Amino acid sequence: MQRNSMTMGAMIASLRKERHMTQAELAEKLHITDKAVSKWERDLCCPDVNTMPELADALGVSVDTLFQCRVPDTPAASGWKNRFPVDLILKAVTLAMGVGVIVTSALGELDSRSGVLMLGIGLACIGMVQLRSK
Repeated sequence: MQRNSMTMGAMIASLRKERHMTQAELAEKLHITDKAVSKWERDLCCPDVNTMPELADALGVSVDTLFQCRVPDTPAASGWKNRFPVDLILKAVTLAMGVGVIVTSALGELDSRSGVLMLGIGLACIGMVQLRSK
């Protein structure tokens, strides 16, 4: 099965098993509980956006590889739960960049280059969400 046809949970489980790690060992590397890893692998929830780079590193893949997954085909998934996690993460990054610009600007700590870069990242993320919805 190609990885991009897997759910994020199945991909995490597969990559973890390829590296001969238990859920507890992966959890220890990420400083979380093995219950959290279990929930990810059962597609009950997704890793926090702040955890993704560390998770990708622990599994020996890029963050982009982790995002190349599909929504689980379960009838129980409804409402926000069946939303593709990448869209939610991209929207969160967009919001974080905007808030970051406002806060650092208000504190007088924002140089124009950093502000433009942060806003550019936010615009790129929201652009990707729009392209994915078509």
